[in-house]
Amino acid sequence: MAYDRIYNFSAGPSMLPEEVLLKAQSEVMNYRGSGMSVMEMSHRSKVYDEIIKDAERLMREVMNIPDNYKVLFLQGGASLQFAMIPMNLMTKNGKADYICTGSFSSKAAEEAKKYGTVNIAATTKSENFARIPQQDELKLDPEADYVHICYNNTIYGSAWNYIPDTGKVPLVADMSSCIMSEPVDVSKFALIYAGAQKNVAPAGLTIVIIREDLLGEPLPFTPVMMNYAIMAKNDSMYNTPPCYPIYICKMVLEWLRDMGGLTVMRERNIKKANLLYDYLNTSKLFKASIQENSRSMMNVTFRTGDEELDAKFVKEATAAGMSNLKGHRSAGGMRASIYNAMPYEGVEYLVNFMKKFEEANS
Repeated sequence: MAYDRIYNFSAGPSMLPEEVLLKAQSEVMNYRGSGMSVMEMSHRSKVYDEIIKDAERLMREVMNIPDNYKVLFLQGGASLQFAMIPMNLMTKNGKADYICTGSFSSKAAEEAKKYGTVNIAATTKSENFARIPQQDELKLDPEADYVHICYNNTIYGSAWNYIPDTGKVPLVADMSSCIMSEPVDVSKFALIYAGAQKNVAPAGLTIVIIREDLLGEPLPFTPVMMNYAIMAKNDSMYNTPPCYPIYICKMVLEWLRDMGGLTVMRERNIKKANLLYDYLNTSKLFKASIQENSRSMMNVTFRTGDEELDAKFVKEATAAGMSNLKGHRSAGGMRASIYNAMPYEGVEYLVNFMKKFEEANS
């Protein structure tokens, strides 16, 4: 780590690659001879037009996005998509399936109820969201306008280890905390959305990847700014986009491309996650919160079983240069978010600290 930086295990906003931060620092006053910062320039200028077009081109390249999908750079976070999705997609039969595997999928379902009929096709709430339901547990409606899932659950630390078969019904996925962590077959999804502040950019940018045939007529009261078709027609430039986060996004995509793409990123992420989970599997003090076949590579949740000891661990870890290890208030325990930019050395440092803490508190 350079510049006396700590290891930031925040669930978001989270770490960015140091190479990207240093490049942004070098360009902050004068972007490539323009005489101004990206934060200052007009989004209609030629120089910024190149930035946003490069960001889209790189995203298509890195994620292997098919040509019949639109890439949108929006605002409002993933939470605004909870309303935007039903406004635009719950328009044929007025109903949708939601699979609730954590906090955000549950919030998305509650928001969607304002615009149509929501069927909870499966939920693991009674098990404290400790696993992902299997295909044979899903009670899917073939007449639903879409099926919604949260692919990786930031708060509870679970993740889908398969893509559910929804037949002819479009599959919508919130990938906020796992997008670009590994290769994914975009063609299996009708719409992918993500708040970018975990793996891709600073807070303020929302990414939507939507199949073109879904750009139809939204519900009649849908605001212009929440109409996918209008956003697509205007190439995400209907109004001023989140210019600086898109600029950072472009550089993160360059970083991913130059390292070898998402296949290499997946290998790195598996190595980090295995280091931490392997320790948790053998520890007598710390226990993983999620069943083994549903564990996230991005958000590792664990606890000691003693709230006072959990608090002591978080306090001492913070003093040792590791921030944001306290679990979400609704889940308790601890959470280590080890997104793309977290180096292996950061996870190694955490595991070594955990071993010493276990020895001292056993």
